Amino acid sequence: MNEDSRQVPLWQQLQAVATVLLAIRSGVSGTAAMGHVDVALRPGVQSLTFHVLRSLGRAQALRELLVKRPPPPLVDALLCTALALTWREQDAPYEAHTLVNQAVEAAKRNPASSVQASFVNGCLRRFLRERAALVAGTDKDPVALWNHPRWWIRRLQKDWPDHWRLILGVDSRHAPMSLRVNQRRSSAQRYLETLQLAGLNAALSGHAGVILERGVSVQQLPGFAEGLVSVQDGAAQLAAPMLLAGLATTRPLRVLDACAAPGGKTAHLLEIADCEVTALDIDPARCQRISETLQRLGLQAKVVAADAADPSAWWDGELFDAILLDAPCSASGIVRRHPDIAWLRRESDIDQLASIQAKLLTSLWPLLRPQGRLLYCTCSVFRAEGGDQIQTFLAHNTQASLLPSAGHLMPLDGANGESVPDNLPCDHDGFYYALLEKRAA
Repeated sequence: MNEDSRQVPLWQQLQAVATVLLAIRSGVSGTAAMGHVDVALRPGVQSLTFHVLRSLGRAQALRELLVKRPPPPLVDALLCTALALTWREQDAPYEAHTLVNQAVEAAKRNPASSVQASFVNGCLRRFLRERAALVAGTDKDPVALWNHPRWWIRRLQKDWPDHWRLILGVDSRHAPMSLRVNQRRSSAQRYLETLQLAGLNAALSGHAGVILERGVSVQQLPGFAEGLVSVQDGAAQLAAPMLLAGLATTRPLRVLDACAAPGGKTAHLLEIADCEVTALDIDPARCQRISETLQRLGLQAKVVAADAADPSAWWDGELFDAILLDAPCSASGIVRRHPDIAWLRRESDIDQLASIQAKLLTSLWPLLRPQGRLLYCTCSVFRAEGGDQIQTFLAHNTQASLLPSAGHLMPLDGANGESVPDNLPCDHDGFYYALLEKRAA
């Protein structure tokens, strides 16, 4: 916890965390919910919220032992917040009795929960008295053990019988801050030296990537405002070079980046090749983010707000040499960065998202010229959004052939001493890549 956060009363931060948790449970993303938190509270609230979300399965199991009948939603959110922060003493951000006292104060100070303050006090005091027995009583609950919903755990066990524990374990860790160096302006090695001069320790990762030893604000990154570097996970950095490799022509490539916001992959395409890029996104506000990203980096693309699945509304009729389809997905591969995702998603979302992905593939494939390439990717670890999706597409499209590509990248490859190829990042999110080539008719 930073010093500024400690200047804010803890009860006030706990109130805000409980409100954010309540919003996430109602289907609001953590980012959107955090946007409603007072700016002065936000750093501390975000840190505490991430801690809570990474222990929410355990907290919910403990609450069920303490109280068989769920209390009102806001009170339940406050109780689970306090339990998540206190259940493992060695990881608690504050001393246990302080957290309990401040959680009770948070209940008292909110008119919606004040009548339940003594109930909150009783539950938490009992937890402190019986902590060891209560924690042991939840140890066999997979939701408590892995801090993911039961359906999520079952799906991973089915998809990855040999790796599901690794994936769930990685989700509980803090993700590193990964950077992509603008190759039109510098190299990863030179930027690494710049970071060292600025007192920031880092290591090379992949061809143009750098991983910081500890995260910092972008304002602290040398040359960020001038477009020297961007924040982008190592797995996401594979997209642009994978799509463009071997597509050399005598003219600038005509490239479509579908579902392009916030513009990281669009920018990477332009950094490594002379190409004419159309960056498409269905949300006009997110298109503005693409434009801002390109402006910072001194790059240009045609930014269009439209539905990629409806080419009749935006396509000019000229075929593309390459298409990047970073399809909407469950984001199950980036839980370590966004721990709200595990609690936000519902099992029914996966089939709905797979349907959207299939529609996008079917709609965009005709826009690709013969011998052109389409790179399909998702930041998901579920097979339904990866290999299963592509196998279905190939079965119905005889003109499509699958080229060598990354396939499913499990999060944090190489973390257990495995050797990682030089062209792969050494620490990355979960991703899926399939590179498709269109045969001549």
